[in-house]
Order: sequence, then structure tokens, then C-alpha cells
Amino acid sequence: MPTDGPSVGVPLIDHHCHGVVPRNLDRRAFEALMSESYRPAPEGASQFDKPLGLLVRRHCAPLLDLAPFPSGAAYVERRGDLGAEEVNRRFLGACGLDSLLIDTGHRGDSIANVPEMAALGGRPAHEVVRIEAVAEQVARGGASAAEFPQAFADELARRARTAVALKTIVAYRATFAIDQTPPDRREVARGADRWYGANMAAGRVRLDDVDVVRHGLWAGAELCRDLGLPLQIHVGFGDPDIYMHACDPTHFTDYLRAMEEWRVPCTLLHNYPFQREAAWLAEVFQNVYYDVGVILNFAGPQAASIMGEALEMGPFFKQLYSSDAFGLSELHYLGQLQFRRTLKRHLDRWIADGDCNLAEADRIVAMIATGNSNRIYTLR
Repeated sequence: MPTDGPSVGVPLIDHHCHGVVPRNLDRRAFEALMSESYRPAPEGASQFDKPLGLLVRRHCAPLLDLAPFPSGAAYVERRGDLGAEEVNRRFLGACGLDSLLIDTGHRGDSIANVPEMAALGGRPAHEVVRIEAVAEQVARGGASAAEFPQAFADELARRARTAVALKTIVAYRATFAIDQTPPDRREVARGADRWYGANMAAGRVRLDDVDVVRHGLWAGAELCRDLGLPLQIHVGFGDPDIYMHACDPTHFTDYLRAMEEWRVPCTLLHNYPFQREAAWLAEVFQNVYYDVGVILNFAGPQAASIMGEALEMGPFFKQLYSSDAFGLSELHYLGQLQFRRTLKRHLDRWIADGDCNLAEADRIVAMIATGNSNRIYTLR
């Protein structure tokens, strides 16, 4: 075996993450942020008793001055004793980040914003604007169904001017198995009428009309093309809103092909269990990039197998780092730790087998850690 491994301690650009909760959390609230479910663990069970919980108790506890593997109750109690600000500073400060790209479109009123994240982490932070969240903001702001298309276009253009990327969660709201052509004005108008009619009377604004979602996809794509921004696309793993079989990104081939013609970089996020499909799309389309994001946390000690599949055929110049951490600064810390550990494990094996050398491994790490993100995002 080699005595030295690749330099995986390099700074990382976390190209997709969220803010942390800036207040103290009781155990129930903490465990809720460890899960993608809408419901708590069954009576007598705990979110600490799964792969992610094992990682928290093993690798996060020492940063809170605890011995590894405390009970869940002891961990949350110690977290409360230190206070949310101290906990968040410890974990974010230990991530070894170059910068953070923050999706502000999910529960933005309950988590730290972009400037607050920059202050907590001591690193530059930049905004990623979620298209569907802007549409919902416009509807919530009082625009009528007839006024919506123009009001949405204006607001999205305003927000995009200071963003480093736009993001879509079309897979959550309509799946990828949809008509991927741009809707005409009549389709958008009818879609807005349906959306408003089904939701506004009940006090909801959640965007779920497929034609309005399609409109957002293409309005966002035009801005990305004109402003030189990447488009982030949620894939696969997520909460119970998802119909997983229809979130395979190969369903989205026609749209990705159209974005290739427009020279819009598309970054496929998370991707589990479709990391192989994402790597293939990155191989065949010039504009497609991918990461394995948050699933490395949820897979715990088994995460190396997922990283291995992501490395099977995907170009090194197309893979990115992200944590997709939300709410808990532990997820930011574990995201980078799992990324570094699993990538190193595979590169060490390649070196030992004679398929790679240390210099090449360091080049691969540099591309995935920062080089690829620096190429497609305008961060400086």
C-alpha cells in the first residue's frame, strides 16, 4: 500500500447547501432534521439509530467535547449547553471550505441567510435562487393568475442578477416524466388558473401545476443562458413528495439536450439511487455535471460504495462536491468528511493497484473539490 495518499484535505466549494437553524433545538426538533420523512420515528425508536445517527454520534460528538458514541439524549443536551451559535461555528469552521453556494428557497424564514452563513462559517457564501420558490413568492405577494406570468418573469430576473445559479425542483413537483418543451402562453395562462383555483382559496401556494412548472423551467433556462449561470436540478433522493421511479434523470434527456444547445451548464444534485445514470449523462452531454451530495451522510459507513459508483465512468472534470446540508451544521461537517474519506479510499486503491499515481490522484481531487465549480460558477 502507498505510504501517502492523495491530498483530500484541500478546501472544498460546497456548490449546493442550505442554511443552518440559528436557535437551540430540543431532541424532537433535532431528530426531525436528521430525517427526510414528514413523521417522527416510531414510538420507542430514534433517528440516532440509523447510519446517519451513527456518524453524528461517532464523528460529531468530539467537536462538542464529548467522547464518541454518546446517547442521543446526551448529544442533544450537550448541544443545548453550548448554544446554537457556538455549535454552528464549530462545525462550519471545521469543514475546510473555500465557499458555500446556498439554496435559499426552502424554509428560508427558519434558517440562517446567506450573509449569516458567511459569518458563521468564516467563508464567502453565495445565493442559489430556487425557481419554484420565486413563483410561490409572487403568488403569495398578491399577483392575480392573469398577472402571474409577467410578475414572475420580472421577479425571477431581478433575483437572478445577484445569484450564482438558479435551481429547479421539477422532480419534486411534477417528476421528470413530463412534456419538456416550453409551454405557449395559453398553456401558461390555463396552468396559472388551475394552480390558483386549486390552492389559493385554501390558503396554499405550493406550485404543483405541470404547465406552470414547465414555464418556470424555460424562463429560468433563458436567464441562465443570457447571464451565464448554471442551472441546478434536484434528482432522486428526497422527502415523500417524490415518486422515485420518475425521478431518474434519464427521463429528462430532452431538456438536458436542449440546454446543451443553449450552452447552459446543468448540475444534477444528489442523484441517489441514480448516481450511475447521472455519471452517464455527464459522459454523453457536454453541459451536464453531477454530485452525490447528501446521500453520503445518510449512507453512513456504506457511503464508499455510492462514491465508487459515481466514479465508475463519470468524467473527473464533471463531478462536483456538495453537502446539501439543511438545518443542522453537523450535516455540513459530515458532508465534507464523508466526501473526503470515500474519495480517498477509492483513490488509494487505484494507486495501490497501479492504475493511478499520487500526482494524478491530486489532480482528480483538485478538479472535484474546486476546479470544476470554479469553471462553471462565477464566484469571484
